[in-house]
Amino acid sequence: MALSKIGTEAVEHISSSANATFLTIDASEQITVASEGGAVTTSVQQGLAKCWVNFNGTGTIATRDSVNIASMTDSGVGTFSMNLSNAMGNDDYAMSGCVIHSDAGGFDDATVISRNSTQTSSVSTTVNPFYAYRVEGVAQLQDCRENMVILHGDLA
Repeated sequence: MALSKIGTEAVEHISSSANATFLTIDASEQITVASEGGAVTTSVQQGLAKCWVNFNGTGTIATRDSVNIASMTDSGVGTFSMNLSNAMGNDDYAMSGCVIHSDAGGFDDATVISRNSTQTSSVSTTVNPFYAYRVEGVAQLQDCRENMVILHGDLA
């Protein structure tokens, strides 16, 4: 691996032994990485999760591990909010997640985490409300032992 240029504003064109540039950091601190074949590039910042959390949603909620989470709020059965340490750039970020519920018989079933139209006005750049649903027949709100949520988007 060789550095082909170190400018006053940035490190540019870090290349492999075959002299193919695979990583560029420009003056605005944007990192671009070339694909394995070198034909496509990816902005590293845009591809990274900006927030994620794994928490116990039963009883008093407890965060197991997280990134960019200041606190969690329990607003009722299966109803939670992530309060972010660092704000998102806008409220149009993408959210995904899943939960695991364990009933008295030890049966685990996957469930979904979602926002819905009643929450849209509550979503902001620093607070992300969501519901945890157990999907067995008719979906129902459920406090679950394992909740995992990820946000992708731009930080402010």
